[in-house]
Amino acid sequence: MLPVKDGVAVYAALDRAAKAAQAAGDERTRGQVMADTLVDRVTGREGVEAKPRIEVKVVMSAEALTADSDRPAMVEGYGPVPAAWAREALADAEVFVRRLFTDPAGRLVAMESRSRKAPDGLAEFITTRDAGICRTNGCDAPIRNVDHAQRHADGGATSAANLQGLCERCNQAKEALGWQARPGPDGSIITITPTGHVYTSPPPDTWRPDPPPLSRAEFMLRDVLLDYRLAA
Repeated sequence: MLPVKDGVAVYAALDRAAKAAQAAGDERTRGQVMADTLVDRVTGREGVEAKPRIEVKVVMSAEALTADSDRPAMVEGYGPVPAAWAREALADAEVFVRRLFTDPAGRLVAMESRSRKAPDGLAEFITTRDAGICRTNGCDAPIRNVDHAQRHADGGATSAANLQGLCERCNQAKEALGWQARPGPDGSIITITPTGHVYTSPPPDTWRPDPPPLSRAEFMLRDVLLDYRLAA
């Protein structure tokens, strides 16, 4: 909650803007002008027609971007959204397109660094790869830290394979005595708790390609098998 004096100051500033707009012939209601002015000032817009200057990362397949597919897009920090909504939102914003490449299993291609701290580009890559959600099993909090699975002090590399996105709480918890973690060969993260329990966090399947459509022969075979099961 805002302190009273700040709340009153905000209201007064918006009220002045509304009166000035209506005096200049603006046909919107006082409340509409106040609401629009608040949004414009918070987002940094210069006017009603100005483009927003805040960054929202939307990740979608090339086919969905060009309207050749309806596969949902991902808004970092929010989750999946309809492809049509994403295309419409991008049409009303200043867009910077960055290509992300995947392997046949749908995993984003790795990047590496020799430094202990993940560079901004690599950290952004990990956050995108992990869909903005903490990699700890059962945790759906947003990513706040990008850190090593196998500790850097123990020889862990600062690479996409050994980095994971974690929320603040899970990132602190893994530094406690007895916790161990290591990357798996398939992109998973294997965590061993102080009690010896082993948990595996599989790689996100967000970017896994859709299976190819069945061929005519496969459809026919499927129908034969279904008829056989019904007859049995």
